[in-house]
Amino acid sequence: MGYVDSYLWRLRQVVGSELVLIPGAMTVLRRDDGQVLFTKRGDDGSWCLPAGAAEPGGSFARTAIAEVREEVGLDVAEEDLVPFGCLSEAELHTLHYPNGDVTHCFALGFIVERWRGEPRPDGEEATEIRFAPLDQPPEPLHPAAVHALDLLRAHLASGRFQIR
Repeated sequence: MGYVDSYLWRLRQVVGSELVLIPGAMTVLRRDDGQVLFTKRGDDGSWCLPAGAAEPGGSFARTAIAEVREEVGLDVAEEDLVPFGCLSEAELHTLHYPNGDVTHCFALGFIVERWRGEPRPDGEEATEIRFAPLDQPPEPLHPAAVHALDLLRAHLASGRFQIR
């Protein structure tokens, strides 16, 4: 589902650009060679990870699966989602969009190492895709993706779910 007619879009029709708290998911798709799939955002041109807001009746898992399918055309099974951390710090996850909208996102980060299909950008939210090493992401990297990658590195080093 695109932005128009989404839950957040309908909410914006009522509250305008005011701050909205929104749950969501972010997914790190990692190949066997360790490279990670990055997407170039259609709104500001920065690079990020597939992510998005939950819809009514959704869950973190369904949101992750839907966003990966929508943004890069890949199918992910729920059992292949491995949670690695939670992104919620206001100073890191309050997003200011070019149109003036403001959201504070609370996202569960998942790592996925198995999927079906060949990645392709949707042309709206993701205008380009690129696999790159975890320690050499494309630039400019969106701040939320910087934080997510920090959490992922800490998770991979410790094996523990990350909250910070």
